[in-house]
Amino acid sequence: MNRRLQERYPFAWFVGAFTAVVFAGLPAPAQPSGGPYGPIQQNYEVPANANHVYYVAPDGRDDAAGTSLEQPTTLETAIAKVVTGDAIILRGGVYRTGALRFNQGITMQPYAGERPVLKGTRVATEWRALRNNVWRTSWKTLFPAAPLGWWQRDREGMLTPLHRFNNDMVFVDGEMLRSAGWEGELDSRSYYIDYDKGYVYIGVDPANRLVEITAFDGALIRMTTPVHGKTSDRKGPVIRGITFTQYARLALEIEGKRSFGPNDEPTDEPLGPADPATYGKEVTGTTLENVTISFCSRVAGYFRGDGLTVRQTLFSDTSTEGLYVIGSSDVLLERNIFRRNNVENLTGYYPAAVKIFNQSHRVVCRDNLVMDNPNSSGIWYDVGNRDGVFVNNWVQDCQDGFFFEISDGAVCAGNVFVNCDKGIRILNSANVRAWHNTLIDSVASFERNERSATGDRFGWHPATGPDVDRREGHVFCGNLLVASDRFSKPLLRFEQSRAVSAKLTQPQVTQLDGNVYVRSDAARPAPLLVWSPIPGNTGLAELKTLAGLQKLHQQFEAHGKAIASPLGALFQSPDLKRYELIRDLSLPNSAAPMPDEVRQLLGWRKQDTPQPGAYPAHLN
Repeated sequence: MNRRLQERYPFAWFVGAFTAVVFAGLPAPAQPSGGPYGPIQQNYEVPANANHVYYVAPDGRDDAAGTSLEQPTTLETAIAKVVTGDAIILRGGVYRTGALRFNQGITMQPYAGERPVLKGTRVATEWRALRNNVWRTSWKTLFPAAPLGWWQRDREGMLTPLHRFNNDMVFVDGEMLRSAGWEGELDSRSYYIDYDKGYVYIGVDPANRLVEITAFDGALIRMTTPVHGKTSDRKGPVIRGITFTQYARLALEIEGKRSFGPNDEPTDEPLGPADPATYGKEVTGTTLENVTISFCSRVAGYFRGDGLTVRQTLFSDTSTEGLYVIGSSDVLLERNIFRRNNVENLTGYYPAAVKIFNQSHRVVCRDNLVMDNPNSSGIWYDVGNRDGVFVNNWVQDCQDGFFFEISDGAVCAGNVFVNCDKGIRILNSANVRAWHNTLIDSVASFERNERSATGDRFGWHPATGPDVDRREGHVFCGNLLVASDRFSKPLLRFEQSRAVSAKLTQPQVTQLDGNVYVRSDAARPAPLLVWSPIPGNTGLAELKTLAGLQKLHQQFEAHGKAIASPLGALFQSPDLKRYELIRDLSLPNSAAPMPDEVRQLLGWRKQDTPQPGAYPAHLN
């Protein structure tokens, strides 16, 4: 792609190529659906119900009215003018802009089938050649940052140099360079910034190259405080079909009761246990559809507010998080792509492609593609969440795929987990029901320990979830857990710390039945599962057979199976990630039947016969 086209449509090639690759390797008529995931190119009509329509273009004029295609204004001017019910229609091309603040329920979308791109960088053209293949430019808009206060430098400083926390980014011909600690570390794919003198150094000749350096901290901020002479209407924006990329911290921010700076952690809202009727109402009904957000050095976006919908959106190449949902109820995330989070491999942080945090209720994650996050968890419900729904997702190459921590009540069903450290991880939580998931080389782990609000490193966090003696009530039924030849970990873990062994003598799980455990002959010596608590024992039991579990608890896995089989004899095509069963693994009718609620959430028909795992026998 030549420079001119790259400048106008920098991500058009990427989305199309990536989508084609993904779809080629995922199942088609099955659960999960097989897509399409992520943005779908649309030919948008101008909203017929808009009060006023403003047309903007990269070459629009501030003094233009913006009421016609022939006289477009600038995006900055339109943002300052819009009120509730207005629409901003963006012509295609690149808008190098940011820090756009508004507080009205507006619509932003492309004109017809065009592709507007908001970029947080500017082009660097004035370079001085130095010795040793080093080039330097002076840059005025820099965004130095620092680790958050709880980061432990004495433990992590040798693994994560402090310069990696700076929010600035440099791109050469669209490729993100990595940061270096000084000029002597430079090579053709890195940059160094001298913040005292305001210099940016690169190790590649900038001649005839497109070199972009961050110039804006963020793109859009939906505020709750007065701005442009208007008070907030409490309505969230509708944003469709736009690409946001290369912002120094984040692309989108939907504020709650207060605003946050670049060195703040905007997560403690509400602060401490709270009634959901008292928060999440400052901005409601935000919608993202067919949006692309990439290359943000912290998060793609912070979202606060009930009624959030995010669908068919791509979150890619972010750092601490892709999407952050905070203190919000009745949220829907569906058919999105979340990929390549924590690209800078920050250690001592707790990154997740999606973080659902701080007393968010009824958050539904349905039919998403979560992949290529080796330095990051996938989707993490953390601290005080209630009634989560996680169904029909494809999660691959993540640390913890579905992570549910210090929270109460969730359905995890119909998902496929591939090559995750822990596909399902439940920690210090209660009442998680896991039905009919397929786990390939991915552990399912239920854990509890002594962590409480007393003396906790993060203060009030544990007080929002079930206390130590209420971390129980889980269900694990109808799942398919498979180990390849190279996988030697236990397939299922029920684990608790020694500190609670004397107090917590009953299992975390109330139903455990109808699961199928598969190891090839080569992997059979490894434990099948790990179990605690054990009467009279503060440790863990490694069990190689289901009979060993039934000696401890006769009621568990009465209808479960443990079999030896290579993957190729079990699935349609493991190499193509086709994990529909070709072998009958159906269990007796006396095994735990799937509840109607779970069947409805999965979208299974009455004639679809459940088998262990994410795929029914006859789903067409």
